[in-house]
Amino acid sequence: MSYYFSKILHIPFSEAILKVKAQLRQQGFGVLTEVNVAEVMEKKLDVDFRNYTILGACEPSSAYKALQAEDKIGTMLPCNVIVQQKEQDTVEIAAVDPVASMQSISNPLLKDIAQQVRSKLKTVIDSL
Repeated sequence: MSYYFSKILHIPFSEAILKVKAQLRQQGFGVLTEVNVAEVMEKKLDVDFRNYTILGACEPSSAYKALQAEDKIGTMLPCNVIVQQKEQDTVEIAAVDPVASMQSISNPLLKDIAQQVRSKLKTVIDSL
């Protein structure tokens, strides 16, 4: 089982970020964190890195249910969605598969929650 699903878009990087955020909102996700990896690499390591942004997406009702079912599940939240530059005007968007990431947790209550979140994240990626 793959731990992510992804899609390639042929648009500018900044446009891809906007599209991903809009689709996440449509599926009920908020973006809790936004990490500009290129900026961090430049600042911390003084190296150039391609455009690469990590969006920490959270769908509040699912997060609440998951936290009720498993109090340490916060170690796996939020769901990360990445936007990375592959070539000029070629961008890959990838989202974590919550079903794959939660396989190691033996709590049957999480299975349905993870399936619901997976479905919403898959819809985000497929709709781009």
